[in-house]
Amino acid sequence: MDTHISILYEQHDDFSNFLSEKIRSFNNEHSLHHRESRHKGAVRPLHLIVTNHQQWVGGLTAEVYWGWVEIHKFWFHEEYRGKGLGSKLLAKAEIAAQEMGANRALLTTYSFQARTFYEKRGYQVVGEIKDYPPGSSYYTMVKSFDAEEGCL
Repeated sequence: MDTHISILYEQHDDFSNFLSEKIRSFNNEHSLHHRESRHKGAVRPLHLIVTNHQQWVGGLTAEVYWGWVEIHKFWFHEEYRGKGLGSKLLAKAEIAAQEMGANRALLTTYSFQARTFYEKRGYQVVGEIKDYPPGSSYYTMVKSFDAEEGCL
Protein backbone atom coordinates (compact mmCIF):
# COMPACT_ATOMS: atom_id res chain seq x y z
CA MET A 1 0.00 0.00 0.00
CA ASP A 2 1.58 3.26 -1.17
CA THR A 3 0.43 6.20 0.99
CA HIS A 4 1.66 9.63 1.98
CA ILE A 5 0.69 11.68 5.04
CA SER A 6 0.45 15.47 4.70
CA ILE A 7 0.26 17.74 7.71
CA LEU A 8 -1.52 21.07 7.27
CA TYR A 9 -1.70 23.84 9.83
CA GLU A 10 -4.54 25.82 8.31
CA GLN A 11 -8.23 25.28 7.66
CA HIS A 12 -8.96 23.02 4.67
CA ASP A 13 -12.73 23.09 4.03
CA ASP A 14 -12.66 20.66 1.09
CA PHE A 15 -10.90 17.98 3.16
CA SER A 16 -13.13 18.58 6.17
CA ASN A 17 -16.22 18.23 3.96
CA PHE A 18 -14.76 15.04 2.43
CA LEU A 19 -14.36 13.45 5.88
CA SER A 20 -17.81 14.61 7.00
CA GLU A 21 -19.40 13.01 3.95
CA LYS A 22 -17.55 9.71 4.46
CA ILE A 23 -18.49 9.57 8.17
CA ARG A 24 -22.11 10.44 7.30
CA SER A 25 -22.18 7.59 4.75
CA PHE A 26 -20.74 5.13 7.27
CA ASN A 27 -23.24 6.20 9.95
CA ASN A 28 -26.14 5.97 7.48
CA GLU A 29 -25.10 2.44 6.55
CA HIS A 30 -24.78 1.24 10.15
CA SER A 31 -27.45 3.23 12.03
CA LEU A 32 -31.10 3.46 11.05
CA HIS A 33 -31.45 6.46 13.39
CA HIS A 34 -28.67 8.38 11.66
CA ARG A 35 -30.09 7.54 8.24
CA GLU A 36 -33.59 8.64 9.21
CA SER A 37 -32.31 11.87 10.78
CA ARG A 38 -31.03 12.96 7.36
CA HIS A 39 -34.60 13.28 6.06
CA LYS A 40 -35.96 16.80 5.97
CA GLY A 41 -37.83 17.59 9.14
CA ALA A 42 -36.32 14.76 11.20
CA VAL A 43 -34.16 17.19 13.17
CA ARG A 44 -36.35 20.04 14.31
CA PRO A 45 -35.00 23.36 15.58
CA LEU A 46 -36.26 25.00 18.75
CA HIS A 47 -35.48 28.66 19.51
CA LEU A 48 -36.72 30.66 22.50
CA ILE A 49 -35.91 34.36 22.09
CA VAL A 50 -36.12 36.85 24.94
CA THR A 51 -36.43 40.54 24.10
CA ASN A 52 -36.96 43.72 26.08
CA HIS A 53 -39.20 45.01 23.26
CA GLN A 54 -36.17 46.72 21.66
CA GLN A 55 -33.48 44.07 21.32
CA TRP A 56 -32.56 40.49 22.09
CA VAL A 57 -31.42 40.04 25.69
CA GLY A 58 -31.05 36.27 25.73
CA GLY A 59 -32.48 32.96 24.76
CA LEU A 60 -31.97 29.33 23.97
CA THR A 61 -31.36 27.29 20.83
CA ALA A 62 -31.87 23.54 20.62
CA GLU A 63 -32.72 20.68 18.29
CA VAL A 64 -35.19 17.87 18.83
CA TYR A 65 -34.45 14.42 17.37
CA TRP A 66 -34.40 10.75 18.40
CA GLY A 67 -36.71 11.54 21.33
CA TRP A 68 -34.15 13.97 22.75
CA VAL A 69 -33.81 17.73 22.91
CA GLU A 70 -30.19 18.82 22.60
CA ILE A 71 -29.67 22.28 24.03
CA HIS A 72 -26.90 24.04 22.15
CA LYS A 73 -26.85 27.65 23.32
CA PHE A 74 -28.37 29.29 26.39
CA TRP A 75 -27.43 32.84 27.39
CA PHE A 76 -28.75 36.01 29.01
CA HIS A 77 -27.41 39.54 29.20
CA GLU A 78 -25.90 40.05 32.65
CA GLU A 79 -28.58 42.48 33.89
CA TYR A 80 -31.26 39.78 33.33
CA ARG A 81 -29.44 37.04 35.27
CA GLY A 82 -30.41 35.93 38.77
CA LYS A 83 -34.06 36.93 38.41
CA GLY A 84 -35.60 33.56 37.60
CA LEU A 85 -35.78 34.20 33.88
CA GLY A 86 -33.36 31.37 33.06
CA SER A 87 -35.40 28.85 35.02
CA LYS A 88 -38.58 30.02 33.34
CA LEU A 89 -37.02 29.83 29.88
CA LEU A 90 -35.54 26.36 30.44
CA ALA A 91 -38.92 25.09 31.68
CA LYS A 92 -40.64 26.52 28.60
CA ALA A 93 -38.01 24.90 26.35
CA GLU A 94 -38.49 21.53 28.04
CA ILE A 95 -42.28 21.73 27.64
CA ALA A 96 -41.97 22.74 23.98
CA ALA A 97 -39.49 19.90 23.38
CA GLN A 98 -41.84 17.39 24.99
CA GLU A 99 -44.64 18.63 22.75
CA MET A 100 -42.26 17.95 19.84
CA GLY A 101 -41.71 14.36 21.05
CA ALA A 102 -38.66 14.63 23.31
CA ASN A 103 -38.58 12.61 26.52
CA ARG A 104 -34.97 13.43 27.44
CA ALA A 105 -32.63 16.41 27.31
CA LEU A 106 -28.91 16.64 26.60
CA LEU A 107 -26.52 19.58 27.01
CA THR A 108 -22.91 20.43 27.72
CA THR A 109 -21.52 23.09 30.02
CA TYR A 110 -18.26 24.13 31.65
CA SER A 111 -17.56 24.34 35.39
CA PHE A 112 -17.39 28.14 35.08
CA GLN A 113 -20.78 28.25 33.36
CA ALA A 114 -23.99 26.69 34.66
CA ARG A 115 -23.52 23.16 36.03
CA THR A 116 -25.24 23.91 39.36
CA PHE A 117 -28.05 25.79 37.60
CA TYR A 118 -28.86 22.66 35.58
CA GLU A 119 -28.44 20.28 38.54
CA LYS A 120 -31.04 22.28 40.51
CA ARG A 121 -33.42 21.65 37.61
CA GLY A 122 -32.97 17.87 37.48
CA TYR A 123 -30.02 17.47 35.12
CA GLN A 124 -27.32 14.95 36.00
CA VAL A 125 -23.68 14.86 34.98
CA VAL A 126 -23.03 11.75 32.88
CA GLY A 127 -19.58 12.72 31.68
CA GLU A 128 -16.75 14.99 32.76
CA ILE A 129 -13.55 16.00 31.02
CA LYS A 130 -11.22 17.43 33.63
CA ASP A 131 -8.77 20.23 32.92
CA TYR A 132 -10.62 21.21 29.70
CA PRO A 133 -9.80 24.04 29.39
CA PRO A 134 -6.93 23.97 31.88
CA GLY A 135 -8.25 24.59 35.38
CA SER A 136 -11.86 23.80 34.43
CA SER A 137 -14.08 20.83 33.64
CA TYR A 138 -16.42 20.20 30.71
CA TYR A 139 -19.64 18.33 31.51
CA THR A 140 -22.21 16.40 29.55
CA MET A 141 -25.55 16.50 31.35
CA VAL A 142 -28.89 14.76 30.78
CA LYS A 143 -32.41 14.88 32.15
CA SER A 144 -35.33 12.52 31.70
CA PHE A 145 -38.83 13.97 31.39
CA ASP A 146 -40.41 10.56 32.10
CA ALA A 147 -41.48 10.65 35.76
CA GLU A 148 -41.49 6.84 36.00
CA GLU A 149 -37.99 6.52 34.62
CA GLY A 150 -36.43 9.27 36.74
CA CYS A 151 -33.11 10.81 35.90
CA LEU A 152 -30.51 8.93 33.95
